[in-house]
Amino acid sequence: MSKAKTSIIWFRRDLRINDHPALLAAIESSEQIIPLFILDKQQIEEAGSKLLAYMGQSLRLLDESLGNKLHIIEGDQVEVLSTLIKKYEVQEVHISDEYERFGAARDARVEAAGIKLVRTGSPYAVTPGRVVKPSDGTPYKVYTPFYKAWCVHGWRAPAVTPKKFNCVEPTAEYRAFPDFSMPEGVDVIQAGEAAALKRFKEFTKNGLDSYDENRNFASIDGTSKMSTYLKFGEIHPRTLLQGLGESKAHDTFRKEIAWREFYADVLFNNPMTDLEYYAPKFAEMRYDKPGKQFEAWCEGKTGYPFVDAAMRQLVHEGWMHNRTRMVVASFLVKDLHLEWQLGERFFAQHLVDYDVASNAHGWQWTAGSGTDASPYYRVFNPIEQGRRFDENGDYIRKYVPELAHLSASEIHEPWLFLDGYSKGYPERIVDHAVERLESLARLQEIKADKPLGPHA
Repeated sequence: MSKAKTSIIWFRRDLRINDHPALLAAIESSEQIIPLFILDKQQIEEAGSKLLAYMGQSLRLLDESLGNKLHIIEGDQVEVLSTLIKKYEVQEVHISDEYERFGAARDARVEAAGIKLVRTGSPYAVTPGRVVKPSDGTPYKVYTPFYKAWCVHGWRAPAVTPKKFNCVEPTAEYRAFPDFSMPEGVDVIQAGEAAALKRFKEFTKNGLDSYDENRNFASIDGTSKMSTYLKFGEIHPRTLLQGLGESKAHDTFRKEIAWREFYADVLFNNPMTDLEYYAPKFAEMRYDKPGKQFEAWCEGKTGYPFVDAAMRQLVHEGWMHNRTRMVVASFLVKDLHLEWQLGERFFAQHLVDYDVASNAHGWQWTAGSGTDASPYYRVFNPIEQGRRFDENGDYIRKYVPELAHLSASEIHEPWLFLDGYSKGYPERIVDHAVERLESLARLQEIKADKPLGPHA
């Protein structure tokens, strides 16, 4: 009697069952599937503790969705896949395609070992590399024209949800669920596909129509909080896009999704820019060496309340409001004169929503070395940003209890008031006005007559 035709569905950044084209392809091409997640030692060693703990939770919830049939195996991808292919006479290995450097190299190594991968779909609404200039077929380097072309290109409707799974029963040795514990005192967003869908439903009902007005205010719950779910593929961007209308608020949300896709496209076309300068000239800028000031930034003890609140939120929640991500990045690069890679690495160790393309290029955008028409002159004022986007100081009070006793008029500049330092809040490590001028002076040193743009 012949064995049932068997396919592997290899989960990576797609920990869901809804809107999952690769899962559907595996089901349709075979009589039974082996749902598989491979724990990679290198990735585990490099990943932050919060992210790993969240991933562990997400895997257990995915397992539940699959009727407790998820195969969890730690080891080398080629060895794991080869073993399963031989043991179960697997005909096909199905994946969602990967485009960032590590994932692409991993998949290339697997295929070089003779294992054919069937690629269906990707973590994006529009696959990186698809949106190009109609004039010459080259990629876009600026967001706004990319966004317009991305909208014109369009995307498919969400894939249907499979009605049933005929999964191979995993043996005990293939149930190596990781036991990553969340650091003490850390409170991250609830993991899993169900939580993602619930959160998006609530956001659609209560937050989407005011998104353009509220998304920048750090003290209110005005954002979708979808970034972590997108990072782990617990929800697909098509699911977020399908119900959007043409209002300003809806278009603003659509643009935020497009930023993620733009940065993925930029990284795909410039694969080393997760570590290196997109505009190489900025590597020549005079930067300071990290020391006590960098430590103060990491600990949320710069003496600038809005900056410190954001950094403490990051450490406590594994997430940070997008507005404050720009503010703290600007402070690191332009007030402390440190290279953006230092901040990028710190974010990578603490963000549960860490995405290599969005993180690296978000940092480069603020640092002035990225995809921006008027880059380096933008220097965020940490005081004014606080006044504008946390007017009453509620965000600061939540994360910086040493300032909770101050009024809205006092809390953004505690050094001006007798009671400002009475609860142990640290003094400012730099004078923003002075460092802004210093930062612009350093820019002049590298400008000369040479262009600052990418690959100059």
